Amino acid sequence: MNVTAPRAVDQVLMDETPPAAARGPLIPMIIGCALFMQTLDATVISNALPTMARSLHESPLTLNLAITSYLLASAVFLPISGWAADRFGAKHVFRVAIVLFALSSLGCGVSQNLGQLVAARLVQGLAGAMMAPVGRLVLLRSVPKSELVQAMSWLTMPAMLGPVLGPPIGGFIVTFASWRWIFFINVPMGVLGVVLVSIFIANIREENPPPLDWRGFLLTGFGLAGMVYGFENLGRGMLPFSVVAAMLVGGAVSLALYARHARRTPHAILDLGLLRLSTFNASTVGGAFLRMGMGATPFLLALLLQMGFGMSAFAAGMITFAGGAGALVMKTTARPIISRFGFKRVLVVNTLIVALTFMAYSLFTPTTWPGLMVGAILIGGFFRSLQFTALNALAYADVDASQMSRASSLSAMGQQLAQSIGIGLAAILIGVLQRMHGSTRLAAGDISPAFFIVGVLSLAGLFFFLPLAKDAGAEVSGKAGPGAGAAPAPVLAHAAAAED
Repeated sequence: MNVTAPRAVDQVLMDETPPAAARGPLIPMIIGCALFMQTLDATVISNALPTMARSLHESPLTLNLAITSYLLASAVFLPISGWAADRFGAKHVFRVAIVLFALSSLGCGVSQNLGQLVAARLVQGLAGAMMAPVGRLVLLRSVPKSELVQAMSWLTMPAMLGPVLGPPIGGFIVTFASWRWIFFINVPMGVLGVVLVSIFIANIREENPPPLDWRGFLLTGFGLAGMVYGFENLGRGMLPFSVVAAMLVGGAVSLALYARHARRTPHAILDLGLLRLSTFNASTVGGAFLRMGMGATPFLLALLLQMGFGMSAFAAGMITFAGGAGALVMKTTARPIISRFGFKRVLVVNTLIVALTFMAYSLFTPTTWPGLMVGAILIGGFFRSLQFTALNALAYADVDASQMSRASSLSAMGQQLAQSIGIGLAAILIGVLQRMHGSTRLAAGDISPAFFIVGVLSLAGLFFFLPLAKDAGAEVSGKAGPGAGAAPAPVLAHAAAAED
């Protein structure tokens, strides 16, 4: 009996599209750099907004539409990303998203009025909604579960650098060049990304994807848009409170109607049944409290250093840059730490450490030695990055290959909502503290206590991490028994479904 033929066929498939584990950090870094382009763009525009407003003859308040239009488009199209990847192939969708992001960035850079800028930002938001979850899906279906922690550390490192590098880069560009270059720099990065994706990433998709759940798409789109836009404007005073409240209530009602719809629909656009998996639930719901803190912290640090301490945007950005250095150090240590201690112990202990780093920022004063602030932010960046790596890897530990696309969409939706809630919460806290202190002008004392409150809030994640089994996510963490992950489903699906 000839038993060599099947082995030969398998070997040809693996040779044509070798698993990401054989390529080291290449695939995670390609995807991570695309996400870096997205997160960098989102942060540099905040620093450039006043300069852009003067150039386009608009008020900064009106030009805030350039930010909110991106968030709205991203919120509406996030839930459809998983279905699009299954229908057209993750590689194709990811590549088109990069092209759209680069072209819309070019459109932003050449805009001559507010209408043109908002239109280009809407397209950017659509592209961004596809880029993050589909890029993560490419990684999940290309990497063995036993290699997922290391891959996630490579993926999150460039993505986390975007918010850190954004303030100094944005400050440098608007000071020494035209604000339009904050968008133009995305074009060469996009070209490079398309080339690398075309060469190194295989196109993975479902053989028989279900039809699009249009009702679910509309309900989640309206629901997430209302919640995100409402929380983004909560406490800022840019819209009447009644309008913000209507957005939040309308968004919540839409999401509640979707939950009812999902129970009756076999192929709902977001599979809420995934939340019954303890590992996915701990990552998505329990991790939301950390992500709220991460949404609030850059906003609070910018206010504290610039308005509270009187620093320039560039000087403040150079201090917060230390968080990126902490993330870089984490890249080499996350896998051995999680492999040694397991997900549960890392998440529980690290939650306490992250909460303390948030609280430590409340001790900063105008006379604090800058080196001490840099050290505290560096340590905070390391442990927050470790927490993100653990959460992102744990989320998919028990998810079947056939559910990866909807899991990625649901996780991305939860992350964006949590970060938006964090920004809204920070604005509310500052407003309340300012009224309590009777301040007419924002001062450091009105901002510092908010860090302590955010730190306490992040501890709520312990209620989801403590009930986890000691061996939760063992196959992913590397603590599984011998042979685990030897032929993981994602790799087999990758080899069988690769098209080019």
